Amino acid sequence: MQPSLFSETLTVSQLTFRIRKLLEDNPELQDVWVTGEISNLSRPASGHIYFTLKDKNASLRCVMWKTDVLRTRPTLQEGAAVEVHGRIAVYEPQGQYQLIANLIQAKGEGALFQEFLRLKAMLEAEGLFDPERKREIPAFPQTIGIVTSETGAALRDMLDTIRRRQPLARVILAPSPVQGVDAPPALVNALASLNEHNPDVILLARGGGSIEDLWAFNDERVVRVVAASRAPVISGVGHETDFTLCDFAADLRAPTPTAAAELATQTTLDDLHTQLEYYSSRLTDLTSSLLIDHRALISTLASRLGYVSPERRIQSEYQRLDELSRRAVSALIHGVQLRSARADGISRRLGALNPEGILSRGYAIITRKSDGKVVGKVSDASDDMNVRVSDGEFEVNRKS
Repeated sequence: MQPSLFSETLTVSQLTFRIRKLLEDNPELQDVWVTGEISNLSRPASGHIYFTLKDKNASLRCVMWKTDVLRTRPTLQEGAAVEVHGRIAVYEPQGQYQLIANLIQAKGEGALFQEFLRLKAMLEAEGLFDPERKREIPAFPQTIGIVTSETGAALRDMLDTIRRRQPLARVILAPSPVQGVDAPPALVNALASLNEHNPDVILLARGGGSIEDLWAFNDERVVRVVAASRAPVISGVGHETDFTLCDFAADLRAPTPTAAAELATQTTLDDLHTQLEYYSSRLTDLTSSLLIDHRALISTLASRLGYVSPERRIQSEYQRLDELSRRAVSALIHGVQLRSARADGISRRLGALNPEGILSRGYAIITRKSDGKVVGKVSDASDDMNVRVSDGEFEVNRKS
């Protein structure tokens, strides 16, 4: 007999916990791409997404938590071929392993995304994305440079925002195509041209689109020019869920072009008059205090978490709650059906016991006219009586 892997007898929970650790401590299983078809797709009211990823030989249970659903907003349907990124975890209450997904994309988009990851890793290794090199955005810039398409709605939205928030600011536009093969060199030239005018901040922006539409902002040449810009750069490319390499190289990322214009005009004229003295006296003390408190809190929590992550337990309880909710609804419906059937039975029995129900079978109810008492025997009879049959009443007189 082969020696046992564990020297002691384990409970189911202990064994499942050890299996979970073996899977979740394996780095190769915590950063995986899996391709397959979607089946058993479920979207409960909790906002999480549950589905099965399958091919012709196997299936894999998957879950995407609400935070990742809101961040990526995947388009899913039964039978769709997809590529899913995530990590392997174990749902202990059922002893099942599953894929915790954080990104779902249609099959075929993976090649571009892999190139995105390759470029990101290369430029990150060179230090282009280091937080230490990020510069603060001027609170009250006098000159704002904009690089975007001169015909797009993004430009109109940014100009409207700047005029509303900081009408004294001077705006310099360096127009450039923002999509297609001509966009990268044009964006490089526009950024270089703007830096010659020494703006206080530069907005690099365009509207949303697919990964192919936004690819110019992942071009290595454009990313390097953004990182080397003398003026701070705010990247406002795409929608809130879109990320490009220019976002990482810029000094600040905005979720949309309009938000980029708002971040460039953080302090309006009214704000400057009412808040300048307050913030100048409080900013240093509050920032220092918050940093100290948060560093101490993070250090304490990091030392206590270890292998048992509260977040994972909460996520597991989310899934358990969804299951219990479905079972509770089913039990409630079954209980209502049982009580309804019981009420129908009682109603039928009561109808059978109703004295008036026998009138239709030829019987009658005789009562004394004087006091309404039912005549059950001869001695109860009076001279004037009422006889009630199934379709009404009539009077009778007893003859002496």
